[in-house]
Amino acid sequence: QVQLVESGGGLVQTGDSLRLSCAASGRTISSSTMGWFRQTPGKERKFVAAISRTGVATYYTDSVKGRCTISRDTAKNTVYLQMNSLKPEDTAVYYCAADRRDVPWPLSTQRDDYAYWGQGTQVTVSS
Repeated sequence: QVQLVESGGGLVQTGDSLRLSCAASGRTISSSTMGWFRQTPGKERKFVAAISRTGVATYYTDSVKGRCTISRDTAKNTVYLQMNSLKPEDTAVYYCAADRRDVPWPLSTQRDDYAYWGQGTQVTVSS
């Protein structure tokens, strides 16, 4: 059974940094494109970043480009999201997910393409 567990969220101030982690079990992260999404109350879950099976290719939503970096550590079977220069609008519950499709490309920004989800970790950025 595939399980994804996020951690690393917390309360920070504007301009601070956080590194979110997503530990996988029952599946190697190298077998799937991995993504990060975020959601606030009353809004849909939105794409943040994705990384290819090998980690060579990455893709980011415009609002986080230049501030966030997604990466893989195959030995630890973990995906990370490094977030710098955080803003109040980054406040959300962050979820990691694994693409269900048996294709290496393109990297998906669509929720329905991801079959496995973590429980989420809260990120709150105060001003």
